[in-house]
Amino acid sequence: MAVPTLGALAALTAALLWASASFLFAQSGRWLRPLHLNLLKGIVGLFLLGMTLLLFPGQFTPLSFQAGLWLGLSGLVGISLGDTAYLAALNDLGPRRTLLLAILAPPITALLGMVTLHESLSLQAWAGILITSGGVAWVISERIPAEQQTGPLRWRGVLWGFVAALAQSVAVLLSRAVFLTTSIHALQSAVVRLAAGVVGLLLWITLTRQPRLDTAPFRNHPHLLGIAVSATFLGTYLAMWLQQVALTYAAAGVVQTLLATSPIFVLPLAAWNGERLSLRAVAGAGVALVGVWLLFWPT
Repeated sequence: MAVPTLGALAALTAALLWASASFLFAQSGRWLRPLHLNLLKGIVGLFLLGMTLLLFPGQFTPLSFQAGLWLGLSGLVGISLGDTAYLAALNDLGPRRTLLLAILAPPITALLGMVTLHESLSLQAWAGILITSGGVAWVISERIPAEQQTGPLRWRGVLWGFVAALAQSVAVLLSRAVFLTTSIHALQSAVVRLAAGVVGLLLWITLTRQPRLDTAPFRNHPHLLGIAVSATFLGTYLAMWLQQVALTYAAAGVVQTLLATSPIFVLPLAAWNGERLSLRAVAGAGVALVGVWLLFWPT
């Protein structure tokens, strides 16, 4: 298998896993605060990734201070901020709309790449940005009948979704920069990123004097811990590892584009979960994804 193909396959698989985990995270969010849920998944995911790294010591390589700093910042921005914002958006919008907002990440990555890496954008690329943004706006502005809604469309959730997309774009660019300049393995990079994210969450909770994690929901709902751990296994342990594998072999823009295909996977999952999908939702997702692919299609 060609190296770029391996990276693309890893990114697509991560998108599928994250789409599946989003439904489980949304269920957990009924009883847990977004910040607490993010910390819980971070700790569990770090334990799983750390144990895996111990089982494969060949995946460990010494890191320079600069590489460690960039990966740490990637974890702080992508996990401490981005994942918390994403979980907050899930509570307000539900998994389908939140994942559709994630389509904004590829054009944001392109814009940031132009500013930070001095990459020029063609007219085709700008067309992709406009089409993607228009498709997302079309979907999230849809009025769904009350009996089909899992929750009202709240603009607070839209804001959280945008913050999550921006944070993930920055995190991807930071990680890609490390892979371009070092020989670090994907597994080790995932551990470093997640460790930094967990530390950031702990500092956030301490400095802002957030309430401690309430154990009552776990006692009142015995299945809650299993749901949270299952979501973490899919969406943090496997998906984050695969995302780093993808960034090892493929360009950041390509990886972010493929990660944005989560709505393709979440729509049939939503239908299987009993949610009625409108033609507008399907068409809007299709328009947005056409824009995403156009953004990175060779000119």
